[in-house]
Amino acid sequence: MTRLFAAPLAGALALLLTAVGCGGSSKHDSASDSTVTIRIPDPGNAGVLALGKKDGSLAKALAAAHTKVAWTGSSGPFAPAAQELDAGKLDVAQGSITSAIAALAQHPGFKLFAQIAPNKTGEGILVRKGSPIASVRDLAGKKVAVNKGGTAEYLLLKALASAGVPADRVTRVYLNPAQTAPVFNSGQVDAWAVWSTYSIPEIASTGARFLVSGGQIGSQNYSVWAVRNGFADAHPAVVQAFYQYLHDAGGRQAQNPASYVNVFTDAGPQAVSGTARQLTLQDLAQTAAPDRIGSSNVTDFGEVARFFAEQKIIPTTVDVQPHVLSLAGSGS
Repeated sequence: MTRLFAAPLAGALALLLTAVGCGGSSKHDSASDSTVTIRIPDPGNAGVLALGKKDGSLAKALAAAHTKVAWTGSSGPFAPAAQELDAGKLDVAQGSITSAIAALAQHPGFKLFAQIAPNKTGEGILVRKGSPIASVRDLAGKKVAVNKGGTAEYLLLKALASAGVPADRVTRVYLNPAQTAPVFNSGQVDAWAVWSTYSIPEIASTGARFLVSGGQIGSQNYSVWAVRNGFADAHPAVVQAFYQYLHDAGGRQAQNPASYVNVFTDAGPQAVSGTARQLTLQDLAQTAAPDRIGSSNVTDFGEVARFFAEQKIIPTTVDVQPHVLSLAGSGS
């Protein structure tokens, strides 16, 4: 009797387990297949992505697009990020249009999907406190630290052109921005073309001053967001959702910048305090929200590309238009 009942029961149990197993597997595979992972450079201790990471608002916004975030590496200069986009190791990154154009001239592995208006007050050419250099013309015969093919080199060349100083009258010293402060402060270079990430702590700690700002020289150095070509092609809805989050959060940051500073910690090397904090708050309050790229922006990008080609930074003018994504939402 035991054997007679055992055989049918075992068979039925096997069928039941198989059915349950298949059902569970099917559901898991379906969820796995529909969930996209977007790889973003870690934002550190400040900005809209830092707060979005801490309070979960970014994860919530992207979950609506069936997407989760993988934080990878750390945000920094766009040139290495562009190489990671091209190599398929990163999905989105932020940088300057100047660096983006230089990268597109070599590795067109990404498209631009958002822009932030040029920073007119936070970037420019720094000189040390007490420096006798009083005008851009005084840079003739001097050494200026720049990062090659990016914001700093653009700012220097733009300043020289606006003052009528031939570019070859100034020695460009190519340095990694993160390693430039000691060289600048020791007097090995006379000036430093730089943006707010580095100008703010330098001004706060040493009393350095801007010889000229980006706004004073008519800089068109937009900040831009780029997305890997393969990711943009496969997941346009995710790019749209990520853009919308950046746009909305950027508006909130300008209204309440204090919430976007010292997001994770107010102590240690990543934190800012005193004068540096005040300058950071001013900079964030004046920073435009990310917006879609409109026709007027593309025109400005083209002017930057032509300037870079004229200055021999890139071999020929880059047509940026084919590398721009058209997104819904606000924009020019």
